[in-house]
Amino acid sequence: METTRLGKTDLHVSRIGFGGIPIQRLTEGGAIEVVRRCIDLGVTFIDTANGYTTSEERIGKAIAGRREEVVIATKTGARDKAGALRHLELSLERLQTDYIDLWQFHGVSTFEAYDQVLGPDGAMEAAQEALRAGKVRHVGITSHSMDVALKAASAGRFETIQFPFNFVTNEPANELLPLTREHDLGFIAMKPFAGGMLGNANLAVKYLLQFEGVVPDPGIEAVEEIEEIVDIVSGPWEMSQREREEMERIREELGTRFCRRCQYCLPCAQGVEIPTVMNIRSFWKRFPPERFGGGGIAAAVDSARECIECGECEEKCPYHLPIIEMLAEAVVFYDSVVT
Repeated sequence: METTRLGKTDLHVSRIGFGGIPIQRLTEGGAIEVVRRCIDLGVTFIDTANGYTTSEERIGKAIAGRREEVVIATKTGARDKAGALRHLELSLERLQTDYIDLWQFHGVSTFEAYDQVLGPDGAMEAAQEALRAGKVRHVGITSHSMDVALKAASAGRFETIQFPFNFVTNEPANELLPLTREHDLGFIAMKPFAGGMLGNANLAVKYLLQFEGVVPDPGIEAVEEIEEIVDIVSGPWEMSQREREEMERIREELGTRFCRRCQYCLPCAQGVEIPTVMNIRSFWKRFPPERFGGGGIAAAVDSARECIECGECEEKCPYHLPIIEMLAEAVVFYDSVVT
């Protein structure tokens, strides 16, 4: 497997990574098998998060005895120092390791959250303490907001950034990626399959391989998936004219009618959790079914039932999405798969 340098971390990681969300859907044995097969095939960048229920624990069991073969990236969703330190200790325990190669602040998609992370008693203070203690070796950030990502990329506080990037959501190529290169940040491309909307692995993977240093981070839940992807990474990467035409056809077919989770639509005066509800189909594909009958996802869908169709969110949406209509469709979908 070819490797690439992950920005100023100087970590050399496999050209393709492993995203740890989908293994929550598997049995523990199945999850361990998938992770070990990834490592066997040369995938060394393993990405997970404290908030991915069983993912860290299963990865910890899979890498037992093979810790030095992999670069472990995980995340904390906490914005405060105390909460982040609690998450870190739990991640270390679950992953059965005494250090995290790359610790990321998870889903920092508003300037309020960004300021909390970097402010007094914020999560960055936890990261600095963990760096001094050797429990964390590098620090990164993940976001769904282009404006927040651009600010983070030039802040000088992070070593990597993780952001949605695929041949449909291709906005990062124009401004964010050049900025990360200017500041020598590693770029991790989350959602290389657009949250499950892109079914052609050959096109999805090849497209991102055209960008030097970008590490696609697909969620994997089957041995066959990673075997197919690794075969694509083995080359050749050059895209034919026919493949480029097919990408354009898919772009046109999908159009722009999907949520990028930039969160510009928030806050909603009625408390509707718009981005979560708008991405319900993607969550259904990636998360265990039992997470849908209750908890946060069910609460988000219930919030959408309270929508009064005021239209404020549609006025704020930079992509001019018909949010009211899409929320109603998402509720119908949710009810169809849960009930």
